[in-house]
Amino acid sequence: MKTKTVRRRSSDSNGRPSPGRSGRSAAAGPVLGAGVKRPSRMLRPGGGRSTKLWQLRLYVTDSTPKSLTALSNLKNICESQLKGCYRITVVDLVKQPHLAKGDQILAVPTVVRKLPKPVRTIIGNLSETDHVLVGLDLRPAA
Repeated sequence: MKTKTVRRRSSDSNGRPSPGRSGRSAAAGPVLGAGVKRPSRMLRPGGGRSTKLWQLRLYVTDSTPKSLTALSNLKNICESQLKGCYRITVVDLVKQPHLAKGDQILAVPTVVRKLPKPVRTIIGNLSETDHVLVGLDLRPAA
């Protein structure tokens, strides 16, 4: 099965696209309230870069062979690329179908990268490692 990467614009709670940085310089960044720290830039692990927690959510349906393969492939990729700085949450849509709406899940298995931002979505069993690495932004596109 081919792996497909989907990029999604962030949106507010009503599903409307979030406003961009129009009118502000790139250096200005978002306006923060008093006492709120500016988030540090998210960098990929390895090579002397900071290692922050990667939050991944895998949507599956029960214990089907494709779902089990996707989970195994995702764990292998994370262990080789993000060792010690990732969290995988498995969501079984047979048991919790209402959770599919939040991340706009159309097919399973699907992995959603929640953190670091931006949110990235990859559909498929994750067997094409090179495509998954590009989709998760762990490797630049060739």
